[in-house]
Amino acid sequence: MGRLFGTDGVRGVANADLTAELALGLSVAAAHVLAEAGTFAGHRATAVVGRDPRASGEFLEAAVVAGLASAGVDVLRVGVLPTPAVAHLTGALGADLGVMLSASHNAMPDNGIKFFARGGHKLADELEDRIESVYAEHRTGAPWDRPTGAGVGRVRDYDEGLDQYVAHLVGVLPNRLDGLKIVLDEAHGAASRVSPEAFARAGAELVTIGAVPDGLNINDGCGSTHLDLLKAAVVEHGADLGIAHDGDADRCLAVDHTGAEVDGDQILAVLALAMREREALRSDTVVATVMSNLGFKLAMEREGIRFVATSVGDRYVLEEMKEHGYALGGEQSGHVIILDHATTGDGTLTGLMLAARVAQTGRSLRDLASVMERLPQVLVNVPDVDKSRVTSSAELATAVAEAERELGSTGRVLLRPSGTEPLVRVMVEAADIEQARAVAGRLADSVKSALG
Repeated sequence: MGRLFGTDGVRGVANADLTAELALGLSVAAAHVLAEAGTFAGHRATAVVGRDPRASGEFLEAAVVAGLASAGVDVLRVGVLPTPAVAHLTGALGADLGVMLSASHNAMPDNGIKFFARGGHKLADELEDRIESVYAEHRTGAPWDRPTGAGVGRVRDYDEGLDQYVAHLVGVLPNRLDGLKIVLDEAHGAASRVSPEAFARAGAELVTIGAVPDGLNINDGCGSTHLDLLKAAVVEHGADLGIAHDGDADRCLAVDHTGAEVDGDQILAVLALAMREREALRSDTVVATVMSNLGFKLAMEREGIRFVATSVGDRYVLEEMKEHGYALGGEQSGHVIILDHATTGDGTLTGLMLAARVAQTGRSLRDLASVMERLPQVLVNVPDVDKSRVTSSAELATAVAEAERELGSTGRVLLRPSGTEPLVRVMVEAADIEQARAVAGRLADSVKSALG
């Protein structure tokens, strides 16, 4: 059995890779591991379980709930809610564990299981490793220590979760959204009820698309991975802006009134300035990944805001923020973490905060986002090479140094070995797209020559 936990829980094709048996077994293992770690000491354990609308989430939810209850954990079943809602409710309800069933932006056949620790925080890597180890041990026949009688877990639906989460979102806004017309694209996903309710309570006039999930249409030609529908709807309805979520609503991308995309880097830039203005940007610092556009870094430097770069992945952004007490971080893909109000990326919260800035300033989103200029960025994948030698090849180091000299301070080069495939990603930014393409092409050739 290969490693189950990736950077964002356990994912795979539902009922093929991710089966009911696996979901049940991992849930029982999680309960036992957390009990061993002392999480449940002195009280009866409780878990919050939620899911996105995928059809497979129905049987996987049943398996997770059965596993937890069989291990003596009481379960609050919150139904279809965003990942950040499950994280929030895990903390707000004082639960010992949270479980979210979702494959985020992936296509409908996939699904996933993500565990949250007490407080709604991601489980520590060592706990995930232990859960996987205990699951592997017991799937080969070692018996579980099972409670009986009154010791088994009880299960109940917690229908108040949606209202509680929406109230939290609206309650942390710095100002209302009255006077704004906003198009929301919910990706037929987990925020299809939550997001329109939150924006409406905050005072916005809404046009909603992609908000009729049927279990099969999640992320299908809509949402943050397919922005064309949102761009057209914003222009058609004369809206001030548009907001797009992914399937589990932990990310947010936007569209300005002209239909132009506003990506995660631009959203971070707008929010950083807004938070600094109200003295909420601790240490005047924003955290993002090495894949952030150079234009974002240059804009933050110009505005006197410190930029801290991490490895690619929102988990690394969050680790850096928690370690140093920073308040804002995120990725170009739209994962934005506002740590004072959420323990994970929260697309609805991000969209609300972005709209609140538009309403508060009276400026268009296009104007606000112009604080940074997105430099042309070219990404080339070079397959079938020895990615382990990216940092040790002298030939490649020479090629990179030459490229960096050519680009100067208005461009940059990044070579990244893929985490899952035998390939190297070549990323080049430059003030001119043709220069970026030319440099990327030469570097791709150098990667093939040096590592092929």
